[in-house]
Amino acid sequence: MDTLSYKTISANKETADKKWYIVDAEGQTVGRLASKVAKVLRGKHKPNFTPHADCGDNVIVINAEKVSFSGTKLVDKTYIRHTGYPGGQRQATAEELLAKNPERVVEKAIKGMLPKNKLGRALFRNLKVYKGAEHKQEAQKPEVLNLDTFK
Repeated sequence: MDTLSYKTISANKETADKKWYIVDAEGQTVGRLASKVAKVLRGKHKPNFTPHADCGDNVIVINAEKVSFSGTKLVDKTYIRHTGYPGGQRQATAEELLAKNPERVVEKAIKGMLPKNKLGRALFRNLKVYKGAEHKQEAQKPEVLNLDTFK
């Protein structure tokens, strides 16, 4: 018996067949949208998933201002940041952040679901979030990804 035919093939950055997907965030719940997009960014939907390599796809999220929150999270959820100076802790509710910078709400939700290491930071660079329906990646010919049918 030939034991060489049973070697496990590991995908790497060069052999990963990266695609571009576009996701419409209109009417989607933030957490559910983020978990599905993080799965695509990580590459867990592919049969050649490799945990230590960037083998995921690139994702464009449009209509970030039209996402929804379940329950009273729009008013109750707070985002905390620090300026770096003593006493520089700042808070903003989801409603305030959605009105001021809706891209950041979606980005923070997705980034929180990625690994907290170099790989996670590299995967986050494969994400583009836009407030409206227009985006700058027409040249990449992105395919539409329907999150309602995606598992």
